Amino acid sequence: QVQLVESGGGLVHPEGSLRLSCTASGFGLDLYALGWFRQAPGKERDAISCVSNNDGTTYYQDSVKGRFTISRDNKKRTVYLQMDSLKPEDTAVYYCAATPYYFCSVSGWLTSRTETSWGQGTHVTVSS
Repeated sequence: QVQLVESGGGLVHPEGSLRLSCTASGFGLDLYALGWFRQAPGKERDAISCVSNNDGTTYYQDSVKGRFTISRDNKKRTVYLQMDSLKPEDTAVYYCAATPYYFCSVSGWLTSRTETSWGQGTHVTVSS
């Protein structure tokens, strides 16, 4: 099991930037994909972005392509989400997640009840 701790959320103006961080603990992190989901009020939790293990496979939801960048530092056991040009519709609780590395592909990120670890979530509010 992987334990995940997020940081970096907050309040930002439209067109502003934030960087989320998620530090993972546990064994065998090189076998995991890491990344982010988000859940807006009244909506389902959606996959935003993931990065697989050292082969560098990444996925981005269409709504964030060109604005968000995911990166991973295995030595620091941390995954980052750089969010630029933020919009009010990006307002949500952002959850870090870990899955087996093969769940993350360029076309999407699978999850399962038994093979997905979640962080506690961090709030991001985009408002003027």
